[in-house]
Formats: sequence, structure tokens, C-alpha cells
Amino acid sequence: MPTPHNEAKLGEIAETVIMPGDPLRAKYIAENFLENARLVNKVRGMYAYTGTYKGKTISVMAHGMGIPSIGIYCYELYKFYNVQNIIRIGSCGGYKPELKLFDIILSEKVFSESNFALTLNNDDCHIVEANYELNDIIEKTAEKNNINIIKGNTVTTDCFDIYMTDVNEFLKRLPENFNPVSAEMEAFALFYIAKMLNKKASCLMSVVDSKYIKEVATPEEREQGLNNMIKLALESSCS
Repeated sequence: MPTPHNEAKLGEIAETVIMPGDPLRAKYIAENFLENARLVNKVRGMYAYTGTYKGKTISVMAHGMGIPSIGIYCYELYKFYNVQNIIRIGSCGGYKPELKLFDIILSEKVFSESNFALTLNNDDCHIVEANYELNDIIEKTAEKNNINIIKGNTVTTDCFDIYMTDVNEFLKRLPENFNPVSAEMEAFALFYIAKMLNKKASCLMSVVDSKYIKEVATPEEREQGLNNMIKLALESSCS
């Protein structure tokens, strides 16, 4: 049954969904990695496609930017479309000097100052973990395919961290010893809703900026870096 934000019929979305933020990236994945992909949602331009990858039915759907946006889409996928697994793939800012452009990060715990959990579920929660089983599959798949990943904690912010008046003041408010390796804007809502509904969620991110990185990537380098992350998500979905 369609929802206010998704016109797909029940059965048109697979149990495993790969979720980039950008609708055009969802289109890119469908056209370049899936076989027999068909568009099943275009409401608000938030494209969703279902096709096969190495014989397994997989969906890819955009989630937009920020906690409120991904919160709507992942809730509806889990609650109304029988989705069991969501792997978010996105970009992030690197918080460690050793990180390089397009390093792939696998989130373990996520912290947010947002009151998302309190508003949604009357739960004063600000730290939530990825699903261990799904993360373990991704880690083993990365090793099998010789794709290097970095595991660590992530902060989910309510605004683009580059635009913060003073990011150091934000970092002072983090829980002791949280020690984030990256920052992004969506994973907290995804992980929290997965936990609330007894589903599975993971988040893979590609480093695209950092105060420690001075070089600028070419379009070809950017595409190849993102392709490695996309391949890892898809290969993990088949494991």
C-alpha cells in the first residue's frame, strides 16, 4: 500500500535497500550496477528502483538530506514495505588527520544532539549503534574484495558542520571518549528507527572533505571513489 511519500506497491521494494542521499545517485546506481532495474517511486523526486544484482533482488532509494528526511523514508520502508536491511551510502567529513579523500568509513556508534528519538518515541537517546550482524557482513565482504574500510564512531549533525560558527565548541559537547572519525547528517535517525522496529541498518561513508585535506579530487577520482563504496554495499547485500 503506498504511503504519503512512496507510491511503490507492496512487493515492489526488496527486503534489502541501498540508500544514498541524492536521487540522482540512486538513478546512477540503478543504471550502472543493477540488472532489469525499474523505477518504483518518484514522489517528490525521491527516486526508488528495484532490480537484481548477481541474481539477488535489491532496491536502491534516495533519502534526501538530514535527519527528518531519512527518518520519514526509512520508517516507511521498514514499517510498511517489509524492508529488513538498509545500508546507507553517503559522503562525510573526516575528523582524523590520517584520513584521505574517498577513504571508506563504516559507522559503529553514532551520536547526535538532536531530540529526534525523544520526539518520535519519547526516548531521551543520543547514541545508537549500527546493527552488529550487518556490519560484520560488510567488514568480511570488504576483506574478501580487497576494499579497505575504516571502522569508527560518527557524529550526526543537524546542520552542515562546515557552516558551524565554531565546530570545536560542538566537539566539546560530545560524550567523553566518543572520539568520532567522521561527521554526516542522517545515520542517527536510520540506526534509531532500525533499533525501534527491530530491523537492521548500517552506514558506509566516503570521505569528501576534511580540514586536514587540501587537495581537490577530479570528477574521475570522485566517481571511482564512490563506486568502491557502492560496490561494497551491493556485494554485502548478496552475502
